[in-house]
Amino acid sequence: MPPRINIPPLTRALLAALLVLTTVNALLRPSATATTLISAGESALTRAGNGLPYLSVVPGSSIFYPWVFLTAALVEENLVGLLVTGVTVFYGGRYLERAWGSAEFAKFVLFATTLPNLVAFGIYIVLFALSRSEKALFTTITGGVALQSAFLVSFKQLVPEHTVTLFRHLLRIRVKHFPALFLLANTLSGLLLGTETALFLAWAGFLISWTYLRFYKLSPLLSTTTTDAPPPTDLIRGDPSDTFAFAHFFPDATHVLLAPLASRAHALALAAGLVRPFPADAVLLSNAEARARADGALLPSLMHPGGAAPPPSLPGPRREEAERRRQLALRVLDQRLHAAGGPRAGAAAPAPASPAVGAAAAGDGAGAAPLGGSA
Repeated sequence: MPPRINIPPLTRALLAALLVLTTVNALLRPSATATTLISAGESALTRAGNGLPYLSVVPGSSIFYPWVFLTAALVEENLVGLLVTGVTVFYGGRYLERAWGSAEFAKFVLFATTLPNLVAFGIYIVLFALSRSEKALFTTITGGVALQSAFLVSFKQLVPEHTVTLFRHLLRIRVKHFPALFLLANTLSGLLLGTETALFLAWAGFLISWTYLRFYKLSPLLSTTTTDAPPPTDLIRGDPSDTFAFAHFFPDATHVLLAPLASRAHALALAAGLVRPFPADAVLLSNAEARARADGALLPSLMHPGGAAPPPSLPGPRREEAERRRQLALRVLDQRLHAAGGPRAGAAAPAPASPAVGAAAAGDGAGAAPLGGSA
């Protein structure tokens, strides 16, 4: 008997909404263009571009239909887009909803869909104000590009070392490289092929999802992060691990340029009160957990998200090493807290640690410095 495919409730709802909204848009959207509609004197509030204005974001009319900033992400205008977004939601949603729980996953999807659409809407309004071009005002903004970009960012955080094999093992790519490749593809397509809407959505989805996961999302410390686990008592805001820094999404050669810029942006955000500084203990534990995730000891396989245990192919010594790193990190943190005589671990002198702990804490002083916890 073939295994039963179990889809979590929110992922199932997203797939159904994607299919229904795309079908409705395909059946009811007008064949006329915005230019011919305007010249004929017809209302742009009922017809515009290639999408229904009450399902798609149209800069000239969406202010009357605020819900479209959510629904537009689940409207695709061609079969290829429907298949790509459908596969993204099926695999990505199934994995993330089980890793985070339905409530946190719903919050992430809300941010990753509405905010990028608002950003793209604002860009086209500015372009119209500068150029007075009706094309900018009546462009339709639809599709799951921002959601795809956001999912890739989350996979970079959770399963960075997972390898995807393509073309019968001819091409092997680690998950941590996908966000940069996705941004590159959409940037080149936008500049060379005129798909600037996808360019705006890809970058907005990347920046917004990374900002949320880096600085705002509440996560349990050193847990299996599965919904079957008991309610967490120790939470950390954001992910200050070094491997999730902004510069680490791009090739090593770019770090010398991106790292100082990201640090400066983080310092400005701190000064403006937009983000909180990362405590030193949070950086230490986040780095330990990031290494455990890289070893495959915390989360299941990306393609097989059903279980919470490590994949069966993961060697026992690697699981033991990941657990040992977490225990050592906790021991060092406990020593720092006792040495400080209070919760301010950043003021404590570093406790002696084994080489493994030293490696775990390397770069963690950045939790008090701009780059280590910043970007």
